[in-house]
Amino acid sequence: MPVYYEDVEVGDVETHGDYEVTREEVLSFAERYDPQWFHTDPDRAAEESPYGGLIASGWHTAAMTMRLLVEGTLAEAATVGAKGVDELRWPTPVRPGDTLRIENEVLEKVPERPERGVIRARTRTYNGDDEAVFSMIGNVMYLRRGDD
Repeated sequence: MPVYYEDVEVGDVETHGDYEVTREEVLSFAERYDPQWFHTDPDRAAEESPYGGLIASGWHTAAMTMRLLVEGTLAEAATVGAKGVDELRWPTPVRPGDTLRIENEVLEKVPERPERGVIRARTRTYNGDDEAVFSMIGNVMYLRRGDD
């Protein structure tokens, strides 16, 4: 059964996760979309990077977060897209071998139109050491039930 705008409450928190980050995926994504050497060259990254080795692109981290968000929170939601994100941050690099999970907290509900409203939610992504590796505030459009 779909989760509509009316079903979501400010303060709701959900957690989802266990996404395994592989070296191959980090390299493949970076080669295609963010070919900076600290994402694509493991040897150089190990020798020269201030991060001490290969790290995932922040955009890759955002994509993995989105996957977890869709599979968890948004899987049953009556959503019709998003209006954007605010406060996009990457406080800690993601590394091959990390296991990611997300926490999604509803911050605000904004009734927009009779047929939909916007849910503002903070999504944080954590690695296996419980370090925050990503955060954003999403502005997601949810359908409203309307008059039954």
